[in-house]
Amino acid sequence: MLTANMKTTPRRHRSDSAKAAVKATQNAVAAPIDPPACVTLRAGDRPFWDAIVTSKARDNWTEVDLVTAAQLARAQADIEGLQQQVDSEGYILDGRIHPAARMVETLSKRAIALTRVLQVHALATVGRSADTVAAATLERQARNQIDDELIPRLQ
Repeated sequence: MLTANMKTTPRRHRSDSAKAAVKATQNAVAAPIDPPACVTLRAGDRPFWDAIVTSKARDNWTEVDLVTAAQLARAQADIEGLQQQVDSEGYILDGRIHPAARMVETLSKRAIALTRVLQVHALATVGRSADTVAAATLERQARNQIDDELIPRLQ
């Protein structure tokens, strides 16, 4: 019998502990999480699914989150397909905005909302933009020195 003070979720290790580091490494080398049995993904959804479920710590996903992640993957795949249609047929069709362009807009809004619900948007996965300025500056400086013959490159 559960009491009001009984915790039902397993206790998480401190993020700076050795156990947490080992678990993070194990999760990093594991294949992306598969969708729950109640969810069917189309072949074109899978790349989006993999990107979504690897964007945050594996242990933070719940079954309900995974169902929502499938909805996000489908929306992103549909956006790509519809955008290709708009790109080939044009934004204006018969003097009106292409119906596929309207659907891209609708699905984009849905995708943004779902990323917030799942906490896989940039703020949740990368951090505040103010905190990433130094990393962006270093990368930009490195890019500017690419022509330097002393910098080793992978070939």
